[in-house]
Amino acid sequence: MTSTDSTNNQRTVEQRVESLPGQKRRWRRWLYVLGGVGVAGLVVYAFRPQPIAVDLATVERGALQVTVSAEGQTRVRDRYVVAAPVDGKLQRIDLTEGDAIAAGDTVARLDPLPLTNQVEAAQARRRALQAQLAGVETQRPKPEALRQAETRIGAAQAQLAQAQAQVTEAEAAWAQAERDRDRTATLYTQGAIPRQNLEAQELQVTQRRQALATARQQVTVAQSDIRAAQANLAVLTAEQRDPDYLEAVYRAEIAAIDAELANLADDARRTTITAPAAGQVLSILEPSARFVAAGTPLLTVGDPNGLELVIDILSTDAVRVSPGDFINLDRWGGDETLQATVRQVEPSAFTEVSALGVDEQRVNVIADFVDADVPLGDGFRVDAHIVVWQSEDVLTVPISALFRCDPDWCAFVDDQGRAQRRQVAIGPRSDFAAVVKSGLTEGEQVILYPGDQIEAEVRVKGR
Repeated sequence: MTSTDSTNNQRTVEQRVESLPGQKRRWRRWLYVLGGVGVAGLVVYAFRPQPIAVDLATVERGALQVTVSAEGQTRVRDRYVVAAPVDGKLQRIDLTEGDAIAAGDTVARLDPLPLTNQVEAAQARRRALQAQLAGVETQRPKPEALRQAETRIGAAQAQLAQAQAQVTEAEAAWAQAERDRDRTATLYTQGAIPRQNLEAQELQVTQRRQALATARQQVTVAQSDIRAAQANLAVLTAEQRDPDYLEAVYRAEIAAIDAELANLADDARRTTITAPAAGQVLSILEPSARFVAAGTPLLTVGDPNGLELVIDILSTDAVRVSPGDFINLDRWGGDETLQATVRQVEPSAFTEVSALGVDEQRVNVIADFVDADVPLGDGFRVDAHIVVWQSEDVLTVPISALFRCDPDWCAFVDDQGRAQRRQVAIGPRSDFAAVVKSGLTEGEQVILYPGDQIEAEVRVKGR
């Protein structure tokens, strides 16, 4: 390098050094400007409304089931409560829950001794009544007395006939005596006969009149005898019938005792209690020996394979349930979902107090399992979901995106980062989704659980 080049380089360096303060001042001004712009931008950004973070869901097509959910309980379809048919001392039941039994097998016994004693006492009363019934005949008049009374009536009637004949004869004699007296009186008046003859005829008339009176008195006596004999016969006849009521009473009491003996014999046969149907012993209600009254439940039997399902639901939900509806069962203890179908919705509701103390009208829904071989027993709990409506292809929106905008439903849609309010017409709905009839289209994003901050045109962003 020459000295001339060295001199030039030195001058160039000195010029650059001399220009450095001016450049620094220019860069400093630019830095101030940029700093001010940045601070202003930060201020603007800080005071600008921030998008509200929201949960979003997509309106999409798919399957939907509308269900009525409630707790259910299994029970044996044909359950038999075996009760004591008569009063008595129950012998200890040797069976245990789960034992298999056949129809007609002996499941319990009652001590028959008290019934035996009752039978013997009833038989003794019957013999006593039979003896009293036989003694009734001794209280009746003897047949000879009745025949004698009838004979006395006949004799009195004969005496009456005889007396009446004598009266007729006496009347004729009296009439003849009066005629003879009249003729004698005429002859006496003519002086043909002495007065002594007239007096004799008058005496004859008097005698005939007295004889007639005596004959008539005999008729009266004979009539009195007849009435007396007839009265005596009536008394005897009445005495003959008087014990009839006693005989009727004794026969009625004997019939009552016969009926009692028949009942006791039937009760004695029923002291051996048999199973009404084949199956298993479901529960033993009276395992120990003790005195029981008639009608006391002793044990329950049934076929555990013949299970049905009982679901009590609100009466307002029951009107939507129909026979044949499918039921999905879960939370029964297994991982799989069991299936059942509604057989009957009972026609009568009942009142039940809820956990909150509110009276509710509930209705039992009876259902049959689709699979007869289910791993459940009597009285097991399940969660039942009765399908009252379903579709395999329908436009749905989450229930959590809907809110009331009287009188319709509304939802907020995420339209390019801003919330837009839509009126939505919905159809059937489940606990989680509803059918969209109008107001939303497939693929749109709706805001879930919209709060008070969500309004139309508000900026939003998905979480």
